[in-house]
Amino acid sequence: MSITQSKERRLRLDGPTLLRQLKELGEIGADPDIGGRTRIALTDNERAGRDLVVRWMRELELEVVVDRIGNMFGVLRSVTDDGTQAPLMMGSHIDTVTNAGALDGCYGVLAGLAVARAFREAGATPTRSIMIGAFTNEEGIRYQPDMLGSLVYAGGLSVEEALDIIGTDGNRLGDELARIGYAGDLNPGAVVPYEYLELHIEQGPILEAASIQIGVVENLQGISWQQVTIQGNANHAGTTPTHLRHDAGFVAASIVTFLRELARNSGGTTLATVGCLRVEPNVINVIPRRATLTVDLSDPDEHRLKRAEQRFAEFLEKLAQQEGVRVSTERLARFEPVVFDAGLVASIEASANRFGYTNRRMTSGAGHDAQMIARIAPAAMIFVPSKGGVSHNPREHTDDDQLVMGAEVLLDVVLNRRGQTQA
Repeated sequence: MSITQSKERRLRLDGPTLLRQLKELGEIGADPDIGGRTRIALTDNERAGRDLVVRWMRELELEVVVDRIGNMFGVLRSVTDDGTQAPLMMGSHIDTVTNAGALDGCYGVLAGLAVARAFREAGATPTRSIMIGAFTNEEGIRYQPDMLGSLVYAGGLSVEEALDIIGTDGNRLGDELARIGYAGDLNPGAVVPYEYLELHIEQGPILEAASIQIGVVENLQGISWQQVTIQGNANHAGTTPTHLRHDAGFVAASIVTFLRELARNSGGTTLATVGCLRVEPNVINVIPRRATLTVDLSDPDEHRLKRAEQRFAEFLEKLAQQEGVRVSTERLARFEPVVFDAGLVASIEASANRFGYTNRRMTSGAGHDAQMIARIAPAAMIFVPSKGGVSHNPREHTDDDQLVMGAEVLLDVVLNRRGQTQA
């Protein structure tokens, strides 16, 4: 047996430390009354989460790098890396939605640290540098679009444009990034990864329902986000006949109903959601003069997604004419479906099989940083089951043994994708 093989066999994943860190990070921003935790991007809570992750990176003697959009990286250098070697990258994000679970995003970042820890504890060095990333503003709650940090990293949006984005609270992204101390110097995308891996909870019910331990993610749905504004006329609810109304609330409700039928008639491929809805003046006996709502359309097929967008646009035009209202739309985000790298997908499948874990190939229904990095490097994802398919919720849960299984697969893939150890 060679020294390299001997070193490889000593690499072991430290599951208890991974689980402890998930719990500790999950306590930052926790709400004891409502439940869950809230670490919206570039807030004080998220800064505290960043500080903790950076501390853990330094404890592993990783080289910590922050780029101009605030993406954080911990680098485990190979012996031969002179700073120009393309690293094997893995990661996710640590920002959350409001009252979130403890796993979404954080699991992928901390599992990446667990891989680095396995090398350190074995006294081993990877033959290719490993780079663990925590991308900025993946959730898109305060600043839009979502997956912002990885989008900028992949060249889909300039740093200058991103820094000038105004958040929902009126604050400029660049100013808040500087305020929390995470406005770095590295140009996003300056280091192009050799490959990218992202471990994540499924955030859906498929794996649990089929009693499958590992999801091998081979593609990711396209996403279309719009904001729709309806301008009608306010009037007395008790004196205005129905045929003389220009009711923005009714039009908003009609949109919700249309989108549900659009999804039902797609054969289960297109999903449609109205996640935000506001009417004005929001008074019980006044016909709404204005309504604003968001529309989320998704489909793994670009042609079907475009067709859904077209049908929706045609419906809005017809509805506006019928009801005598003005309807305007604003594009918030638009990402095409992504097909992940076939070689990486096969490697994930092979690793799951080596461990004897049940697995299946699948589509990701949610957006992830992996879809952005896939623009510049081969990428793929690993899923573990989500209890009840629940995510973005304090009840988000994956059993500890399943979390460790996913991280074991991640480590195994790294070792078999030019991450073998050197003496």
